Amino acid sequence: MAGAGEAPGASPGGVRARVRAGFGLIGPRHPRQTLPVEQFDSLTLPLGDDGVVIGVDAEDRPAVLGVNRPTPYDVVLIGGLWTAQVLALRTAATGARLAVETGRAPMWTSLAQAAGGAVQCVTLYDVGQVPPLGASAGGPVVVVRDCGMRPPRGRVMSAPWQTVVTLLPYLSPVAPRLMRQARLVGVQRVSPDEAAEIGRVLGLPPEDVASLPTLADGVTLWCADRDRHYVMTRPTDIEEGLLGLPRRMD
Repeated sequence: MAGAGEAPGASPGGVRARVRAGFGLIGPRHPRQTLPVEQFDSLTLPLGDDGVVIGVDAEDRPAVLGVNRPTPYDVVLIGGLWTAQVLALRTAATGARLAVETGRAPMWTSLAQAAGGAVQCVTLYDVGQVPPLGASAGGPVVVVRDCGMRPPRGRVMSAPWQTVVTLLPYLSPVAPRLMRQARLVGVQRVSPDEAAEIGRVLGLPPEDVASLPTLADGVTLWCADRDRHYVMTRPTDIEEGLLGLPRRMD
C-alpha cells in the first residue's frame, strides 16, 4: 500500500509499472482550474485565430485566414491584384513558400524581390509551368494563380499543406465552376449583374447581393459555406510603399 500522503503508484515499484505501461512519470499535483458559468462569455476567441491577418471585420476585430492547412484548400478571389498581393506578402511572412503562376510577371517582380528579405520565398512561373512543389507540414506552399479571366486547369492542384488561390478580375464563364469547387470565396466590388450571378451561385441573401456593387476599395466579402464576413484590408507602411493604396482596378 502507498504510505500516508502518497498517491497510488507513487512507490518505486508503482512508478516503474506506470512507465512500462506508457503513462510516464507522475507530475506535480495542482488544484483544478474552475470558472463560474456566468464568466463563460469572457472566453470567446476569434474564429480562425491561426493564420494570416487579412484585415478587420465590421467590428474592427482582426480577420484571420488560415491558409496553411493539412487538407487541400482552394480559394477564389474575384477582385483586384492589390488585395491578392497583400495576401501573398502576408502569407510569405508566415514562412510559407509562394508560387505565383501569372501571365503578367512584371506586375509581380517587385513583390517577389521584396518578400522574404534575403531569402527567396516567392517564385514566378509562366502560366501552365508550375512544377511539383513538394509541400509539407514543415514547408507549406501557397500557389497564387493570376491567369486572367479564363484560367486554364492548373497542373498543380491543391493538396495537404498546399493551398491554391485563384484570382479572377471579373466574373467569367469559368467563375461559377471555380466558386462551387472552392472552400473560400472572396468578392470585391462587381457590377449589379455580376452580383446577381454570384449571389445565385453562393446562395447570398438579397442584402449582400445589393451591397456588392457598392463595396469600397479594400473591402472584400469572404464566404465559406454559410459564413460571410466583410473585411477591410488596410496596408501597412511597407505594403503601401511597395503596392500603393487599396484599389479594385489595376
